[in-house]
Amino acid sequence: MNSTSNLYKLIGIFGCVFSIASHGASLPTIELKIGKEIIKAEVASTPASRELGLMYRKTLPENTGMLFVFDQKAGHCFWMRNTLIPLSVAFIDDDGKIVNIDEMKPQTEDNHCPTKTVRYALEMNTQWFDKKQISAGRLVEGLPKP
Repeated sequence: MNSTSNLYKLIGIFGCVFSIASHGASLPTIELKIGKEIIKAEVASTPASRELGLMYRKTLPENTGMLFVFDQKAGHCFWMRNTLIPLSVAFIDDDGKIVNIDEMKPQTEDNHCPTKTVRYALEMNTQWFDKKQISAGRLVEGLPKP
């Protein structure tokens, strides 16, 4: 094999990996429920998937989001580096109750943190929780067990 075909092969592999990573194609999904609202959420449960999150995405379909699952309860903070769309984040405790919700502006590095230790965070389109009249204290059903 010559160097030109090796280069094309490498470019093709890189393109596939970037496409999968940037569009979350390899993440499992889960159905969550908050009251009558049904959410299809991609599950980011590994360090790599949590770090990538929703970066580089240009859209997020209605009633879909990303559920971040952490091994340990902690004050897991979020930022929006390389995230192109505005998002809302709900921090959720082990019992499934929303602790607090924060609005996040795209492409910023402002910290958005829970008001107490949590194991879960759910990112949705900006103002999604407000539009659905969902606030702190509401129960999120369908969370994977820690």
